[in-house]
Amino acid sequence: MPTIEFEGKQIEVDCSGHLLNPGAWNETLAAILAKQDGIELTDDHLEIIYFLREYYEKYHTVPLFKVIVRELGNMLGADKGTTMYFFQLYTKNPVQRACKYAGLPRVVDSW
Repeated sequence: MPTIEFEGKQIEVDCSGHLLNPGAWNETLAAILAKQDGIELTDDHLEIIYFLREYYEKYHTVPLFKVIVRELGNMLGADKGTTMYFFQLYTKNPVQRACKYAGLPRVVDSW
């Protein structure tokens, strides 16, 4: 099983770099995972990350892309509840990347 070293510990990840234990997550680890993909996390990224973590904790699944966009619009306003906004922050494979940085499992089909 692949691992990454973080704070002197070996953290298990899948072949895509997603944490196998969401409980091992924290913001510092999220920033490291994002930096590996060339993304510097901002407060806008973290709003989505925390939304995903709360949703996962409540429903034990990752929301569909359209649910993410709709809920962001409801929570954060119409300017942040758009597909374009989500893609601007996470570029390629936005749901996969956001889930990875949120410490959540890899999504098989996010549409």
